[in-house]
Amino acid sequence: MTQTAERLLSYRDAINEALRQEMERNPDIVLLGEDIAGAAGRRDQGFVDAWGGPFRTTQNLIQQFGEDRVRDTPISEAAFIGAAIGAAAAGMRTVAELMYMDFVGVCFDQLLNNAAKMRYMYGGNVQLPFTMLTRIGAGVGSAAQHSESLYALMAHIPGLKGVVPSDAYTAKGLLTAAMRSNDPVIVFEHKLLYGLQSHVPEEPYELEIGKARTVREGSDVTLVGISRMTQVCLEAADALAAEGIDAEVVDLLSVFPIDYDHIADSVRKTHRMVVVDEDTPTCSVAADIAATVGEEAFDYLDAPIMRVQAPHTPVPYARNLELAYIPDATRVANTVRQQLGA
Repeated sequence: MTQTAERLLSYRDAINEALRQEMERNPDIVLLGEDIAGAAGRRDQGFVDAWGGPFRTTQNLIQQFGEDRVRDTPISEAAFIGAAIGAAAAGMRTVAELMYMDFVGVCFDQLLNNAAKMRYMYGGNVQLPFTMLTRIGAGVGSAAQHSESLYALMAHIPGLKGVVPSDAYTAKGLLTAAMRSNDPVIVFEHKLLYGLQSHVPEEPYELEIGKARTVREGSDVTLVGISRMTQVCLEAADALAAEGIDAEVVDLLSVFPIDYDHIADSVRKTHRMVVVDEDTPTCSVAADIAATVGEEAFDYLDAPIMRVQAPHTPVPYARNLELAYIPDATRVANTVRQQLGA
């Protein structure tokens, strides 16, 4: 679907709109999570929708759909993620909000051994229309236990799908597709993107899961961005353009499955590639992309594939160290210059 609407919407509001529109369209959708309604057990005091979740993506939904469909849960990720997976297997469509991706260890068994494998183990007789919303990314001073981008951990598990929207337009389209899917899908929201605005159609629409897109055409090098790193790649491409270096920017959008064909087609045109990934480097999505493109498009490469990633360390709390931890446009541009021998 093309972006025909002129209205601007923030990444946060695009997520909220996708949830609202799909819950209006399909009465089987139920939303579960911690603080998503914001007043569990306090209705008698008049507190309704006090929070809308920690990042306000579920504001006003409980007023419209009620407590049966927007459910505050106890602080037990294993319990409510497991409940959402079980309800999906029983015929409902569930959306569960895992507050931070760093908390996935608490409910990992439910994802690894139930969500990912149930349809396969029952020979396709059980569908799993389950969506998990979660947050990734450093940059907001949340320290080591609330700032990681652990999508590579989940990408290793067959049976799951995972999307990484990079702006408001892709956030709405990918979340809508996730909620309509009969397979379990994890939607990774980057905390630093919530205020970013882009053109978003008012009507519902889907973006196909597993498809990348080119957001800037170029001829000298392919920059592959993941989530917020796509915005970093675009910033680096602008800086490089001032020096006469024409960078193409590919927005990955899906970390499992990965659209290797789209990336390889770009590399066959530009003959160079830099992958930009906020996750740590060992066994990362960026490493997998580099290896696969190296295998499939080696004859087209004029230089070694390079990566710009976070260091292999927990996310620092000190502001200066946190900023140094996150890949930025300067590092990306310098890597391209190195690759080109400029």
